[in-house]
Amino acid sequence: MIAGYCWPQSALPEETVKIFCHTEADTFKFTILRQGKSLEKIVESKTIEGIKQTISPDSSVEGCDWVPSFELVIDPNWKSGFYFVQLEDSDGEISEAFFVVRARERKHALFVLATSTWNAYNTWGGPSYYTGGYVTSLKRPLPHGFLSKKEPERHRIARYKSWSKEDARAFVAEGYNDWSMAAGWANWELLFTQWAESSGYDLGYAVSQDLDQFSDLLSDVPLYISVGHDEYWSEAMRDSVEDFVERGGKAAFLSGNTSFWQVRFENDYRQMRGYKANMTKDPLYDGEKCSTLATMWSDPLIDRPESQMTGVSFSRGGYANMPNAPDGTGGYTVWQPDHWIYEGTGLQKGDVLGGEKIVVGYECDGCDSELIDDKPIPTGECGTPLDFKILGTAPAHLWETEESLGNVAENYIGELNWVAERIGGADTPEVRKRFSEGHAVLGTFKKGKGEVFTVGCTDWAYGLSDRNVSRVTKNVLNRFAGLNENV
Repeated sequence: MIAGYCWPQSALPEETVKIFCHTEADTFKFTILRQGKSLEKIVESKTIEGIKQTISPDSSVEGCDWVPSFELVIDPNWKSGFYFVQLEDSDGEISEAFFVVRARERKHALFVLATSTWNAYNTWGGPSYYTGGYVTSLKRPLPHGFLSKKEPERHRIARYKSWSKEDARAFVAEGYNDWSMAAGWANWELLFTQWAESSGYDLGYAVSQDLDQFSDLLSDVPLYISVGHDEYWSEAMRDSVEDFVERGGKAAFLSGNTSFWQVRFENDYRQMRGYKANMTKDPLYDGEKCSTLATMWSDPLIDRPESQMTGVSFSRGGYANMPNAPDGTGGYTVWQPDHWIYEGTGLQKGDVLGGEKIVVGYECDGCDSELIDDKPIPTGECGTPLDFKILGTAPAHLWETEESLGNVAENYIGELNWVAERIGGADTPEVRKRFSEGHAVLGTFKKGKGEVFTVGCTDWAYGLSDRNVSRVTKNVLNRFAGLNENV
């Protein structure tokens, strides 16, 4: 067995990253690759003596307080980006780790990886938030499949219900962790990075904790970007992004299920605490309002729905192209085709955007709306700003407890049941019906001096090879970053 992680998870040039490796073999090597427009080999180590580290039975909570195997000073010439660390021992076993190099210089945009969500789904060494855990350590390895997949399109979760027996066997044969379908670099963020850098965008990179830790992280960029499955946010993360937009910054949420749950970072970012629908277990819970309660952002006790930041909420969306959820067309029905995001697409009202690539999946965010003058208009009931422009919609469905998939904890509560109880006032059939049939919603709105674009789905990155999905994305990034259309 070999396993490893890097700490800290992000660093600036000339700062130090430590590689921690456990192996039962005599020796190991590592190779560091920057993954972007191309795969660039950065460092290849010599043979290093293996260390059989102590693995605590509580490592999912306490982390892996291992002896560092190697220390690396970030070369000032290394580009900001995602650095993949491949570990291989003398027994032929392999594992992987990562770190991010942040930028000192101004970039077109800052792309913040959803590492808090990766951590929430991490089952290495013990339970995740989905299998009975409430406190999880970021200082430990990630299971196989989170950082690399041979065929991400084949094994994406939005195609799960159409998997053949061969697809399922291939997934198992690769040794992928089941939860790696729902979180990790390999599913969405890598695809966006390859497309964005190939398209000429000069990105800075960071991780979730950086948004929480560094109040000036967004001070010198015009655009913040979120991609894929970005579910878990702390109060300071939200403060950073919302204050940035209020001051005139732009935000592009190319993600879904975004900021549905609140978490708290603790112990110098070594741990993350979240209680989801078991909020009464939170030491901060006393039945009164609490801005940092580790539960649903839309809960009345927090009263800060994520729709105030993104324009949309998972509580009004749900699942799509998943078991027990609608397929729809796989894309968005177009509204207001004369809006600037659709320039150059030729799309007309009622056309479908991204259907062939199934961009609408697997988790989606929406808003309460009503049809006025033959177009959907937000009611504002869920916290969505009234000036939010709904530009695309698709059907979605929140799961009840019994509709969920996977080996979840016995105390798991379906999002539909929780939304009905906490937002609707009671978990009854009548209230569940009100929230059951939601929508994925794509749109824009102004916030303070800034502006926000949201796609309302996790799987947008899978559509970037589609001409119109790519065109819409470029329209947004170019406008928000102040770039010309040739980028």
